[in-house]
Amino acid sequence: MTFLLVYLLAYFLLFRDWGPRARPFASSCFISLAHGTPATLLAVCAIYTEPPRSFASANTAAQSTVLEFSTAYFLIDLLHYLVFFPHDTLFIIHHVVTLFVLLTCRYMVSRGAYGILVLLVLAEITSPCQNSWSIAKARRDVAPAANKYYRFLSPRFYAFYSVVRGILAPIFVYDLVAFYASGLAEDSIPRWVWLSWVVVMGSGILVSIIWVLNNWKQWYRERSSDAEKKAS
Repeated sequence: MTFLLVYLLAYFLLFRDWGPRARPFASSCFISLAHGTPATLLAVCAIYTEPPRSFASANTAAQSTVLEFSTAYFLIDLLHYLVFFPHDTLFIIHHVVTLFVLLTCRYMVSRGAYGILVLLVLAEITSPCQNSWSIAKARRDVAPAANKYYRFLSPRFYAFYSVVRGILAPIFVYDLVAFYASGLAEDSIPRWVWLSWVVVMGSGILVSIIWVLNNWKQWYRERSSDAEKKAS
């Protein structure tokens, strides 16, 4: 309910004067902001308050709360995409499989939250940069200030994102896979469950790396174009 109210606030008040496509897009970014940083802080607290014994440890109450918090966000944002952007298949699939991981971890096996929450931190720690960058990008053609912010933030955001999603996340997933493949979780988490989690995590990281590489290429092309204009 909280994320629905935040979305409605953004849609009907904060971005009411924006265009028919930019308005729902910015509203989605706004609830992503409302989720990202709080989820990161909650997850860090849940991880360090009661350190797990292993990647297959039973979920603590604090960890379960973070899973529920993120589930609420992804449900509302999934509804947003189904209503306003039903052809954005990649994001819809991303939200559906993420909900699968969150729900199976929270309600089906009630174990393994530690690994999922670490990846949640790695995913959401870039949220302030990514969402403000996305909003600025949507307005850069009509607002000079937005374009200036977009151009300033882009290389810094891409570098931060590249380190988190391209280096730290793969290293952690490798450790996670090594643990599950060793058979230490067989008595706690069904094999098909952890295998599906690994596929979702690995696919998400791969898509993230491709996305940021494409943005690096676009940034380089824009920079080269600016240099040519100055030279002429």
